[in-house]
Amino acid sequence: MAEQIRAAYQGERGAFSETAARRLLGASMTGVPYNSFESIFAAVRNGEADCCVAPIENSLAGSIHRNYDLVLESDLTIIGETNLRIVHHLIAPPLTSSSVEIAGLRRVYSHPVALAQCTRFFAANPALEPVAVHDTAGAARLVVERGRGDEAAIASSDAASIYGGRVLASGIEDHPQNFTRFLLLASPHSGITNQEEPRRWKMSLMFRVPNKPGSLFRALGAFAVFDIDLSKIESRPVEGRPWEYAFYLDIIGRENDPKVEQALNSLRAMAEMVKVLGCYPTRW
Repeated sequence: MAEQIRAAYQGERGAFSETAARRLLGASMTGVPYNSFESIFAAVRNGEADCCVAPIENSLAGSIHRNYDLVLESDLTIIGETNLRIVHHLIAPPLTSSSVEIAGLRRVYSHPVALAQCTRFFAANPALEPVAVHDTAGAARLVVERGRGDEAAIASSDAASIYGGRVLASGIEDHPQNFTRFLLLASPHSGITNQEEPRRWKMSLMFRVPNKPGSLFRALGAFAVFDIDLSKIESRPVEGRPWEYAFYLDIIGRENDPKVEQALNSLRAMAEMVKVLGCYPTRW
């Protein structure tokens, strides 16, 4: 089945999202690249892809807020996740008669999140101007095509191989413990499964409680009462209701677990809105 699966991802060939998609779905899946996060969700909705893979948070740069909103707005279900170790490489055009070196660089292109993960590298090289573009792999392609001696990109080793770039420096991220968590999303009845070996189950949900003192405390208490582990909480502003928030939760457990069912029933009794975004196996 994997060879028939079309997975939408943001970026170009060699993007970290493509690597995550292959880890989740197997090497024979067909990657379908798009320029924006909005486009990958629309691709599944329009039938251009069977599923999509979206980064949701990074261990150094934090949450990718736009994708939290897109997950909530969509009718897609989270069916899997993976954590990908992100190693950033400084990539220049291939060797020419005037070889490219770090000292001669003036501009470095990459995705804004990748640039944010390399702040110490830029602090150590203040002459370099970080320039944001739509994708890490696209940045590598750009600098190789332009062939300038004063430009480089931050991207993966795969991107360097695909586009013929030369790696000037490896591991320039701020800390080696740099991981991005990717979600695999599809329609609820797609039949697509995560190919990674699972260790446990996780559930993701979004809820909104009345803007009253103690509301959030009582809502989270619904999980504490039943000894359910919360692995992630994130607040997102509610459109049209200034200074009010919806809350994204990851909990450890399955939807049909009696304790999880009781906690959800308690939450629904006090919340204005509860939406289960997915229940899925995970290695993490």
